[in-house]
Amino acid sequence: MWIAPEDKDPVVLHHPTRKSIGYFAAMRLRDGHLLTRREDKSFNGSTFWKFLKELEAASRDAGRRVVVISDNARYHHATLHKDWRIEQQPHFALDFLPPYSPQLNPIERVWKLLRRMRLHNQHFATLDAVLAAVEPQLDAWAKPNETLRKLCAFFG
Repeated sequence: MWIAPEDKDPVVLHHPTRKSIGYFAAMRLRDGHLLTRREDKSFNGSTFWKFLKELEAASRDAGRRVVVISDNARYHHATLHKDWRIEQQPHFALDFLPPYSPQLNPIERVWKLLRRMRLHNQHFATLDAVLAAVEPQLDAWAKPNETLRKLCAFFG
């Protein structure tokens, strides 16, 4: 089972001049494996579909049905990828959280930990410096790990 980002832009890291970068992410609750996709432009049906395809491909080897817990962001329901989602349902499906319930989305715990570990109480002069601080942690979490598994154990 994977969890997907919340209704707001998943995690958006801001530079002091308000330039930002965002990430789509999903975490496999069973082992803490985090899959991310950096999005330099906007979060919409097209960019979310690209992420869904990557997530489905990464999940295909599981040999079991994958359910992605997601919220109700408009781009999660986009008609652009509706037919594709229906085709995938036998082995890959989105299950939506109730509206206005971001506290139920385990990925929020991951974003909070990432900010605390890599961003709090620091000044970053450039957006590249923010990325240099964050991306090594995201890369480390791309392998199954106990930190994220335990962080979201309540949900798994």
